Amino acid sequence: MKQKEKKIVFIAIAFAMIFGITPAANAMHIMEGYLPPKYCIIWGVICIPFLAAGYFSIKKTLSENRKSITILAMAGAFIFVLSSLKIPSVTGSCSHMTGTGLGAILFGPMAVSILGIIILIFQAILLAHGGLTSLGANTFSMAIAGPLVTYVIYKICQKTKVNKYVGIFLAASIGDLFTYCVTSFELALAFPSASGGVGSSVVKFLAVFAPTQLPLAIIEGILTVVIIMGLETYAKSELIELGFLDGGRN
Repeated sequence: MKQKEKKIVFIAIAFAMIFGITPAANAMHIMEGYLPPKYCIIWGVICIPFLAAGYFSIKKTLSENRKSITILAMAGAFIFVLSSLKIPSVTGSCSHMTGTGLGAILFGPMAVSILGIIILIFQAILLAHGGLTSLGANTFSMAIAGPLVTYVIYKICQKTKVNKYVGIFLAASIGDLFTYCVTSFELALAFPSASGGVGSSVVKFLAVFAPTQLPLAIIEGILTVVIIMGLETYAKSELIELGFLDGGRN
């Protein structure tokens, strides 16, 4: 392992040791058994084409640049750590950072769908965080919808000549918030309000999430910027090969 790669791994391990150990919380993504079976199936089916595209995206990236596997693994670890920091928000779900913005910006949104579903499976089995029956819904909100919005926002900021780090912050923060908009919709669709239907239920879920999710989104945006700055220092050549940096120029 090269010296640069050792530094990256060390940073990832240190980050995990500092932030990765958290007390158990009686809330999670969308927990096991919470969604009716038909919605578990529907969301799972919707995820299939995105996962297929994600597999081919990662395969193409690694075939062109094998060294990028280190950064890809670190992006996965970043998602695992941040999405394991649970703050109870509402029965059946919780507020937490997603960490998917980093992977979406570096590798594109489709690759993150594969990272996300792998992490969600591990969290469901090892941490009782989320669930296997709700895997499709959690994958769509956290590993597909959020990263897609992150990527689009980042590209818009690039085209409009927004400062790179401001663009990264906005993309990661808004992608995080959109994840919870989708989660709220998933919950509202399964449990519509008796008085106002799905629309009223969405508003209620969003109102419960907002107090914790807004500051968490800001924190995630800042952390994503910090991590990318670190990669630009210790893995500059790898970022150039990925196409994130143009010959070392920002």
